[in-house]
Amino acid sequence: QVQLVESGGGLVQAGDSLRLSCAASGRTFSSYAMGWFRQAPGKEREFVAGISRGGGRTHYADSVKGRFTISRDNAKNTVYLQMNSLTPEDTAVYYCAAGGPNDIVRLTTPDYWGQGTQVIVSS
Repeated sequence: QVQLVESGGGLVQAGDSLRLSCAASGRTFSSYAMGWFRQAPGKEREFVAGISRGGGRTHYADSVKGRFTISRDNAKNTVYLQMNSLTPEDTAVYYCAAGGPNDIVRLTTPDYWGQGTQVIVSS
C-alpha cells in the first residue's frame, strides 16, 4: 500500500512558475514508476509527466514538454513537478500517481493516486 500526498498548488499568473511535490508513504517508493496527471474542469484526466523508478528516464505530454520537469528523490520518497511558463490552459487539479507493474515511464495503469492539488493560472 502506498499513500500519496500532493502539495504546492495555488493561484499564479500566466508566465509564473510552481513546483508541486508528492510525498509517498511506505518503504517501496523506489519500486514504482511515478507520474503526474491533471484534470481540468469538464475534461478527462490526462497524463502530464512520468519518471522511471531510478529517475533516469522521463516522459512528457506534448503540451508541457519543455516547460515542465519531473524529478524524484528516492531517499525522501518524494516526486516533484517543476512547472514553468504557466498558461491559463494549465489550470487543473494535478494528481500524483504510482505506476502499476507494467508502467515503466509513461504511466497507463497507476496503482495509487493522491488526492490532488489545485493549480489556477490567471491571464
